[in-house]
Amino acid sequence: KLGIAHTRWATHGEPSEVNAHPHKSQDSVYIVHNGIIENYVELREDLKKDGYEFISQTDSELIAHLLNLYINQGQSMIEAMYSAKEKLEGAYAIAAIDIKDNTNLVIARNKSPLLIGIGTDEMFAASDPLAIAQQTNDFIFLEDGDVAEISANSYKIFDESKKEAKREITHIDISAQATSKGDYRHYMEKEIYEQPEAVSKTIDGRIGGEDVLDNIFGLGSTELFSKVKRIQIVACGTSLHAGRVAANWFSSIAELPCQIDYASEYRYRNPHVDENSLLITISQSGETADTLAALNYAKEKDYLSTLTICNVPTSSLARESDFSLFTNAGPEIGVASTKAFTTQLAGLMLLALSLAKSRGLNPKLRGRIVQALRLLPETIAEALNSKDQMIEIAPNIANKNNALFLGRGIFYPIAKEGALKLKEISYIHAEAYPAGELKHGPLALIDENMPVIALAPESEIAEKLISNLEEVKARGGTLYVCADPSVNMDVKSGKLIHMPKCDFFMTPIVYNIPLQILSYEVALLRGTDIDQPRNLAKSVTV
Repeated sequence: KLGIAHTRWATHGEPSEVNAHPHKSQDSVYIVHNGIIENYVELREDLKKDGYEFISQTDSELIAHLLNLYINQGQSMIEAMYSAKEKLEGAYAIAAIDIKDNTNLVIARNKSPLLIGIGTDEMFAASDPLAIAQQTNDFIFLEDGDVAEISANSYKIFDESKKEAKREITHIDISAQATSKGDYRHYMEKEIYEQPEAVSKTIDGRIGGEDVLDNIFGLGSTELFSKVKRIQIVACGTSLHAGRVAANWFSSIAELPCQIDYASEYRYRNPHVDENSLLITISQSGETADTLAALNYAKEKDYLSTLTICNVPTSSLARESDFSLFTNAGPEIGVASTKAFTTQLAGLMLLALSLAKSRGLNPKLRGRIVQALRLLPETIAEALNSKDQMIEIAPNIANKNNALFLGRGIFYPIAKEGALKLKEISYIHAEAYPAGELKHGPLALIDENMPVIALAPESEIAEKLISNLEEVKARGGTLYVCADPSVNMDVKSGKLIHMPKCDFFMTPIVYNIPLQILSYEVALLRGTDIDQPRNLAKSVTV
């Protein structure tokens, strides 16, 4: 038996039956495709001239017609795939069958993840091991330019030059428990409450005594870090927020300047690379298309080295970076990132400590932070106890159309992450501002219909933050404040949520926890699809 299927994330053409995969050509060639064909308009016009009719709005349908064109010229499916590859521009993972030869599946990869799963008298192709984890634990990860021919009990892989290639078989144990919701209502809920254990796994084996261990980012990383003079971070979405927090740590702990860019924007500003700059990419999946493109672009620049923080050791980012740290968070299935974000922050703190150690800086501070890291899983568990308070607050936000998140300093990116979580899964418009910027515009939005969620840790700017929040109160805004136990203020009809006491360097991680719970509880009340929010995908590979 032979079959292909695809869960489509719409790029060209609306989500509809006619645009859904597989696409076919003359009831003979069928394909599924992940990625974007950048020159699809030109190719469609050429194929129309050859007599092919298009029924969908997608950029994928032309692949079926292109393969069919070459097969009708006498080529085999695998020859046709190579011919098609010469025409196609963009990123793609393709699986194709010719029902006249209903024995083999032909697949091709270019800048989009694709793997072969090896079973017993059965073979699979997928973009992610999780998709076929119940069928096999043995995988072959294709490289860019590879084409493979698969039957029920065999496979052949050919490289870009059409020569047969050997690719390593990777065994990955993915337990049923790791991919099951268990007693939780949603994967997101499960992943929120897994965070103490997940962070423990990020930290374990990487700190000792009162310092971070050497070479935890790979052999030679400690020596390399001593040469670093500047850091460049590229990431997307939640991972970018983790990078913004880390930039503060790199400055205060390792005394290094840090530039941060959206991965989707980085390539288009002609970035200047200072001598001995380290490029850092951050991604849960390690397959984020924009981040991979930024890494490949950066390799043409004069970076000292490249390093990735990601959750998947077999990912493209892991394979293509010089150094790496895997967060060991386990599978994260909910689209909205929770434990991946928290473990990214823990991993980035380890990086800040490693850079400082290699540079011979701040040994007492490093010792203090290492002790705080050991306590972090316990502190996160305490923060999870804010659930009842978040359930109490949730109805007051669920019936609103907007929300404003406020933070100052290192807490501004945490406010941005809180706003992102709320908009992702509840579909409430939310945005974040540095609290000191209120008077420069956002105060115009404040009234009884604008809930304001603020982060008020004990810090040198706590008094200024409280003054900012008084401005919200004076204009009728409802305040929900996550605060250090030492912070007391009258929030009138709102709520003051006292957070667990912890070292200041851990507070961004800890204060993020109630924002995750709040977003989840609001989404529950609004009845949205929490694990699979509309229009979003877990791993953005296009």
